[in-house]
Order: sequence, then C-alpha cells, then structure tokens
Amino acid sequence: MRYWLFKSEPTTFSIDDLEQSSNQITHWNGVRNYQVRNMMRDEMQIGDKAFFYHSNCSPPGIVGIIKIVKTGYPDFTAWDTTSIYFDPKSSATKPRWFMVDVQFVKKLEQIIPLDMLKNHTALKNMAVTRTGNRLSITPVTAKEWEAILTTQFPLSAK
Repeated sequence: MRYWLFKSEPTTFSIDDLEQSSNQITHWNGVRNYQVRNMMRDEMQIGDKAFFYHSNCSPPGIVGIIKIVKTGYPDFTAWDTTSIYFDPKSSATKPRWFMVDVQFVKKLEQIIPLDMLKNHTALKNMAVTRTGNRLSITPVTAKEWEAILTTQFPLSAK
C-alpha cells in the first residue's frame, strides 16, 4: 500500500463535496502536471490511502482521509471542448492526461494546519511542508502517514 496527499481548494472541491458525492466517490480529474499524471497513471493502486488537504484557504491543512478505488484511466475532461480542462493535444486514442477515482473515508475532527505539519520533526521532509511545492498530489511515506495519525496535534483555530 502507498500513501498520498491530495490537494484541493475547498471553494473548488472540498472534503464535504466528496462526502456528499454519489457513493462518496468521484474521479480526480483536471490534473495537468506530467509528474502528477505519471503517479496517477503508473503508481496509484486500489486501496492506497491519502490525506485530503484543503489548499489556498486559511488555514491550509489536512481535513480528511480518502482512498483510491479505481486506478489510473484517461481523463475524459481533456476531450471536452466545454471543459476548463480541455486539451486539444489529448484524445481518446492518444490520451495525455489521467485520473483516478477516490472515495471518502472520513473527515478529521479538526483540521491539521500546514504550520503544525511544518513544526513536526518527523514531517520535516514531507513534500507539502517544503517551500515551493506546488504539486496537487504528493507521495507520503509510511512513517509520515503514521506520524500524522498518531500525533496529538493541539487544538487550533480554523
């Protein structure tokens, strides 16, 4: 099993939106970064778990847990000329972009803000804590996953 961190702006798609989706499942579409595309296409497996992270908000942080329920397949929004994710260089016969399906597992009782992640010694090398990291999905090591799940983070204001 592998672990991941999926970022989404809560005004675009939040953990609540996923929880309210049909069967609490959705496709994670619209990724337009080759490194992230390759992870979705080649590395993610059914049963992998991920943290759901709200970004570009105050405060940004981990808000829940999701799991992969369908491995990488072509992102059909790239072929839809009405989609904001349309890519004229992608087609059904030569897809450029991929997506996975994710399912809601649970919301955390409280957000774990980025500042708290940055101040945890076991998480100092975690991709989301590094300056300049802009990837929407990043790998999480088993040690980082366990550290986050077992740490008693202090209560923080939202």
